[in-house]
Amino acid sequence: MTIDEAVEILWTSAQKGVHYPQALHGQLRLDEAYRVQLGVLGRALQGGETHAGWKIGLSAEAIRAMYNVKDPAFGYLLASRHFPSGHSFRGADMRKPAIEAELCFTFKQDVRGPGVTREQILLALDAVAPAFEIVDLRGNMAADLPLGVADNVAQWAYVTAVQVQPYPRHLELGEVTVTVTRNGETVMQGRGVEVIDNQLASLAWLANQLAAYGAWLTAGQCVMTGSFTKPLPVTPGERWEASFSSVGSVSTTFV
Repeated sequence: MTIDEAVEILWTSAQKGVHYPQALHGQLRLDEAYRVQLGVLGRALQGGETHAGWKIGLSAEAIRAMYNVKDPAFGYLLASRHFPSGHSFRGADMRKPAIEAELCFTFKQDVRGPGVTREQILLALDAVAPAFEIVDLRGNMAADLPLGVADNVAQWAYVTAVQVQPYPRHLELGEVTVTVTRNGETVMQGRGVEVIDNQLASLAWLANQLAAYGAWLTAGQCVMTGSFTKPLPVTPGERWEASFSSVGSVSTTFV
């Protein structure tokens, strides 16, 4: 099966609301999966979508151990799936919705790999914002990681609050803590260094990984750098809030 054929299968299936199509089960290597993912992104852009940036998944050692991989994974973000803090989602629009508390970084200049360092990332950053990623666990990614990558690593939407701008270079990301509440009750707390990779290192990894596929981090685009928490299932009637020390808070509801 060629990359173009796999893109066609995935794109056509998704338009019908079918994810993880049977024809692609066990058919892709990881490097092929990224090419399929980017091919589907190309189809979306041809259809009028705007590429808003990237997401990094599997961004903690414990999560990578579950998937038996050594590296994170990346996916893309679309502008049409970006919502402001306080937005209300219909849970019925997703198959198996979950929420993740993250930081969203915006760039003021292009960053092209290979060979990108954390120091170069720091110089290129424009802002950081508290964020939620809304994921749709629409398939068994653990059973077929390449297909999960091709399917854009469960991305469905993302929510951001007010940015801290310019980016505070003194910010110790490892010391950032988050408290996640559901209907006012605390459901998860975490400290960066204990629950997630160093975000600057993750951004450098992303820039270098994208270079292998002829892509790069673009000025004005943003990157979600991975969750401080495990995916938390959501149900209608819930209000979620994540408060990040030194960065701010973000909220969303499900009806």
